[in-house]
Amino acid sequence: MKILSLSIIATSILAGCTTLAPDYQRASPPVPGNWPSGAAYKVNSNEQGKSAGQVDWHDFVIDSKLQQIITLALANNRDLRVAALTIEKIQEQYQIERSVLFPHINANAIDTTSLTPANLSPSAKPYLLHDYNIGLGFSAYELDFFGRVRSLKDQALEQYLGTEEAHRSTQISLIAQVVAAYVTLAADHEHLSLASETLITQHSTYEIDKHRFELGVASQLDLSLAQTAVDTARGDVARYTSIVAQDINALTLLTGVAVPDELLPSVPFTNITAVHDFPAGLPSNLLQNRPDILEAEHQLKAANANIGVARAAFFPSITLTTTYGTASNQLSGLFKTGSKTWQFAPQINLPIFDGGSNTANLEAAKADQGIFLAQYEKTIQSAFREVADALANLGTLDEQVAAQQSLVDATSLSFKLSEERFKSGVDSYLSVLDSQRSLYSAQHNLINQKLAKITNLVTLYKALGGGAGKS
Repeated sequence: MKILSLSIIATSILAGCTTLAPDYQRASPPVPGNWPSGAAYKVNSNEQGKSAGQVDWHDFVIDSKLQQIITLALANNRDLRVAALTIEKIQEQYQIERSVLFPHINANAIDTTSLTPANLSPSAKPYLLHDYNIGLGFSAYELDFFGRVRSLKDQALEQYLGTEEAHRSTQISLIAQVVAAYVTLAADHEHLSLASETLITQHSTYEIDKHRFELGVASQLDLSLAQTAVDTARGDVARYTSIVAQDINALTLLTGVAVPDELLPSVPFTNITAVHDFPAGLPSNLLQNRPDILEAEHQLKAANANIGVARAAFFPSITLTTTYGTASNQLSGLFKTGSKTWQFAPQINLPIFDGGSNTANLEAAKADQGIFLAQYEKTIQSAFREVADALANLGTLDEQVAAQQSLVDATSLSFKLSEERFKSGVDSYLSVLDSQRSLYSAQHNLINQKLAKITNLVTLYKALGGGAGKS
């Protein structure tokens, strides 16, 4: 028992030793210190203030129906569930690696019975031999002098922390996808409503032209043009009816359950979402907020720890096997005086010649570190571009919406004037139809521009690392 206790004490002391892994130093971000500037960007893009990572999605989304749908998605989405289960799996793997730092003490009881035949017995008679053994101890426990086991533990820890960031990333993406799917559904509802209203108007116009044709006032050309307008609107109604159904299916897939009808959008989609007036901050904020960047950094740290594992392979490894117990050839004699038994078996393994495999493993580990460093830097650069693109859109979409609204107003006036000129006999019906088509197209484009403005806000919020505060 003294040997067992001393071994455990020695283990605790050795647990505080350092590893052979290189000291980790965070690489400098390979991006500019400020966001791009110019005509496409707002002046306050680089201002300091409350960052997107500090704005919870409950505050970002103000529509109560959409908030309920997001809550459903966070509870039922299968991708998010897989990410959560992956965290549990990696956590247990980390616990496995961590447990190797400590000896695994086991108790065992053995009853061995053997028969010696008469032709092998000194007495020329067969006899039974009993051997009873009860012991406590551990086997093949590695004394981690050079940090190999601790490097493996550190590697597993970084992989576990990386899965946590992957879960956050999945959650942020899910929230953004649900918001985008919801506002897309609302926009397509408006497209369908516009097409339906246009169909009613065009059908009414067709009936009037048909009556005028029967009276000999309108020509066959006017009637045919009116028919084409009706058929165009009919086709759009059918198309947007299908698109709306597909939008609902997409939203159902994201939420993981059927979305109740009462939660589907029923208000103008431009009022569904709003964000705090937070600035983009500096690019350095991405290193603290973006989970994909943090995940890539954890992977880099895991590769860094793996170098410690490869370096430790060049040094001796020492393992201990220790047991303490009692043994007897009779069950009743197990705990009598003189039945004590113990075993202490240290083993040292010294690498002498391995054909260069240890060196190759170390070089491979260093190459892996270089790969993960490049991937980490590329993740930062990709994040920088995503934010910069969203900021460029943010700086111009208001003007695009305003221009499109002005175009709708102008084409609406043009359509009314064309109708009046047609009724006065100044212009043909072809001029009215062209004006109506221009107005119809401008109205659809206005809906698309407003949708683009909202989805860009969602993209910017996600790109800056917001959305994972609460679940």
